[in-house]
Amino acid sequence: MSNTLTVAGKGKVAMDKWVVRSSIFLLFIAMSLAFRFSLNPEGKHFDSLLTCQNNNNNNISSSSYLKERIVELANDPHTVDWMKKIRRQIHENPELAFEEFETSKLIRQQLDQMGIAYRWPVARTGVVATLGSGSSPFVALRADMDALPIQEMVEWEHKSKVDGKMHACGHDAHAAMLLGAARILKQLQDTLQGTVVLIFQPAEEQGQGGKDMIAEGVLDNVDAIFGLHTVHRYPTGVVASRPGEFLAGCGSFKAKIIGKGGHAAIPHDSIDPILAASTAVISLQNIVSREIDPLDSQVVSVAMIHGGTAFNVIPDSATVEGTFRAFSKKSFNALRERIKEVIEGQAAVHRCTCEVNFTGTEHPIIPPTVNDARIYEHVRRVSIDIVGEGNVELAPVFMGSEDFAFYLDKVPGSFLFLGMRNEKVGSIYHPHSPYYTIDEDVFPIGASIYAVVAHSYLSNSTRNLNSYD
Repeated sequence: MSNTLTVAGKGKVAMDKWVVRSSIFLLFIAMSLAFRFSLNPEGKHFDSLLTCQNNNNNNISSSSYLKERIVELANDPHTVDWMKKIRRQIHENPELAFEEFETSKLIRQQLDQMGIAYRWPVARTGVVATLGSGSSPFVALRADMDALPIQEMVEWEHKSKVDGKMHACGHDAHAAMLLGAARILKQLQDTLQGTVVLIFQPAEEQGQGGKDMIAEGVLDNVDAIFGLHTVHRYPTGVVASRPGEFLAGCGSFKAKIIGKGGHAAIPHDSIDPILAASTAVISLQNIVSREIDPLDSQVVSVAMIHGGTAFNVIPDSATVEGTFRAFSKKSFNALRERIKEVIEGQAAVHRCTCEVNFTGTEHPIIPPTVNDARIYEHVRRVSIDIVGEGNVELAPVFMGSEDFAFYLDKVPGSFLFLGMRNEKVGSIYHPHSPYYTIDEDVFPIGASIYAVVAHSYLSNSTRNLNSYD
């Protein structure tokens, strides 16, 4: 009896030890699992997290390689020479707004040779090309094509062959660089995770081309847009932009003040529109100086006054014309309304009537250029990868205006200044100068930025979409 109890007691002790050890082992497993799941998002497995991390590393590596490859292609001597040749052909044959038929033809010929599909005509002379998958996401790149009514004074081999017309704002270079980007992206088409839309736009200088292109559907399905402009303010190799308000909105006004004509010797029998126009001009100057916050930069300038045909005759009417500019849409719209109120008020005080017009076809209203913060940051990072962080600057706001603003009113996007100041080649003059000169060394930089912005935007957008699967 006692032996049986002894054996049974030993078995019980062994069993107790086994239970304790098993419990400790199971507790350890439970703690390990709890620790693993605490590190992972809800609903994700540890193995899938490792796979995602590996994929991210592969994506980063692939992205870096593609950026390097794009820059390499942009700097290929054959590509650089090709861009220069195209730019010089466009420069020799400048065409004004909505007259860019030969320029458009040259662009289409190059697209045909590359096997890139396009739509033409768009907004009379514009070209819209596409390459990539043909499906979402869509990113657009824009370049303008029109010249200016300026006589070129630069003596060089490829001087304008058309009297009174000149590419004095860099649009020839913009078109050449966008074609360069098209050539690069075509070679990498199999890696495009979406669709690139190439917009060759007419009539930027008239402020109407972008608006007309949009009306013909160039932004259909487009998720983001990017554009650039060569500037002499920054040295070649330096780029600059800013998030939010960047370039001013620009508008023009024309006011016809109507009175009652008569002999200047008996003014009491007349209603003098000259007097009403004069006081309106003075009162308009008080808007900015006395009604606007000094930190909210705005401009109102009267540049033309017409009235009368004889020194001793009070005319029936007088006209006043000018321009106004502001950086925010709110300030721009408020300034426009205030100009109208002031002119109408001064006309009424002097017993006149008036007609105030802000919708002239020669000088249409252009809204402020406002960069989307997210797209700006994407472009900034791309620019740093291409030219280095020390060559990427935060630009101040500029009173100049750009009809790229019409695109930014419709879709998120960003506009960039591409520096090209180089004293050695004479690239030091302001836009619209008859001595305006382009430093062609900037072409591979511009083409690279165009191409990498589009390629990486599509890759990032696709990756972000897939991360939610």
